[in-house]
Amino acid sequence: MNEPTEQNDGQNEPYETTETHLERLLGRALNSFDLPDATVGRLESALAHASSLHSSHHSAALHRATYRHTYLLGDGSSLTLWELVHSTGRDGADQHQAADQHEVYAEESEARLAASRLPAGFPGFAGSEFLTTTDSCLDEITPGSDLDADLELLASLMSPPPDPAPPVYVPDDSADHARRVLRRAENADRPGEETALRLRAAFAHHITQVFGRQFRVAGKDAGFTLYEHAFLLLDGTERSLWEVEHTATPDGRHMCEVYDTEHTAREAVELRAQVRR
Repeated sequence: MNEPTEQNDGQNEPYETTETHLERLLGRALNSFDLPDATVGRLESALAHASSLHSSHHSAALHRATYRHTYLLGDGSSLTLWELVHSTGRDGADQHQAADQHEVYAEESEARLAASRLPAGFPGFAGSEFLTTTDSCLDEITPGSDLDADLELLASLMSPPPDPAPPVYVPDDSADHARRVLRRAENADRPGEETALRLRAAFAHHITQVFGRQFRVAGKDAGFTLYEHAFLLLDGTERSLWEVEHTATPDGRHMCEVYDTEHTAREAVELRAQVRR
């Protein structure tokens, strides 16, 4: 089945854990080794994160953007890193062909100083020449930098999700959809023939992604996604199948498991991921 898509700005991936986010951020930064050891040590206890565009400056051939990444730490405090992304080719590459370069800083003032030292091409920065709007069609974006907004977003990430909206059932060969879900299940304790017979009376269904997460399993990253397939039957009753898609397999291939209840599906995820309650 096709997984739901989600927009992102290139700085975040859907369903990305804070640990994976930090690994990507520090891994792509050319100067991550310059971060203070104390800062890197504190980030090891990060529980959640929020990323936002702080400023952006674009011309016809060049672009520069600063991102603010704020982390909620295990001791209840927060820590912010500032990421500078630009295409100005510090290494002397052709500015029209240079790939994006990423730099990370512990202080906003350091990121501002680094931006001011970029090669010519941005009006208002050291060494640059004035460009008219007819030359570059410049666009400057500077959202607010209130840390309280980041902390509020982090708090919302840690709070329980709202109650889900009632499903909207869509008639679409639902009995055959149920048959295909059960057929691809590879777990031995999948729903049996009695469930399959009941679902032959399904005339509408609704699919909801309950969660998507990544865990470290046997030294490798494994993705887990839980779906609810809710069916409306001819007698007016409802019946759900709970499908777990994961890559916690020896060769990393996708595997589908199907369960009668959400509780048993979540238990299967915990068992596969070796996550304690």
